[in-house]
Amino acid sequence: MSELKDLCGKSMLDGVDFQNVPLPAYDGAAYTEDSQVCRFRLNGTVFLAIEDPNDGYRSSMRELKTDPRGEIGNVFPAIEVVGVYRDRRGSYSAADILELIDTTTGKVVLEIGTDNSDDYYPSFVANFQPENMATNTPAEAQP
Repeated sequence: MSELKDLCGKSMLDGVDFQNVPLPAYDGAAYTEDSQVCRFRLNGTVFLAIEDPNDGYRSSMRELKTDPRGEIGNVFPAIEVVGVYRDRRGSYSAADILELIDTTTGKVVLEIGTDNSDDYYPSFVANFQPENMATNTPAEAQP
């Protein structure tokens, strides 16, 4: 299992996709619940950010792990990103979020983790913004 902090620094991002998968509600549970999984590939390694849906009102990132199969559906030309870890979002709420920022545009392409991690209502974050990638931005609009 990896931590979001481990992914800080420069990397090459060339794939992001999402799926819902049935996972045990907790360790040893006989029943499952649908969880969102964000898969992304950095430097050739596929990572899975897995949601813990909790009770429908609260959610968080259950775990971040690597996928040894390395399969990913949405592949695109690699872009250089810098991973920045955020433990706060604003002045009032704690967070556990990794932002992958395109080094050409300076904009967030992917953010994953848990927002409001110290609150009664935390929320899973898995936000992909392909429009912020240099490859999807007209050259005249780039800094």
